[in-house]
Amino acid sequence: MGKFVYKDTANGGMKFDLKAGNGEIIASSQIYKSEKSCLAGIESVRTNCAAEVEDQTVEGFEVKKHPKYELYTDKAGEFRFRLKAKNGEIIATSEGYKAKASALNGIDSIKRNAPDAPVVKQEA
Repeated sequence: MGKFVYKDTANGGMKFDLKAGNGEIIASSQIYKSEKSCLAGIESVRTNCAAEVEDQTVEGFEVKKHPKYELYTDKAGEFRFRLKAKNGEIIATSEGYKAKASALNGIDSIKRNAPDAPVVKQEA
């Protein structure tokens, strides 16, 4: 089972990672100014994680409504995704994947893990 791990950042903010059962990071957040806003970000991922995937790696892709996952290729040619909330804000981003199937597996893992994942604060 996955878990949300949130922690203080070097610049005084907070961020979270959604980790899979094996400890691998599935998705990460932006840096938030407060613990309260970081925890709200986690709740937003839970609320929006069942969203559809907008596959921007194919020509003429179908634009989906928010909330949604945007699957895209970065400048290095790796596949990445970002989860956007109903208001269009990015609430979680992935690492780069060499294979599109791996990125899609990451999205599937969020859908499976996020709704019931416990929230743990990582102490420094």
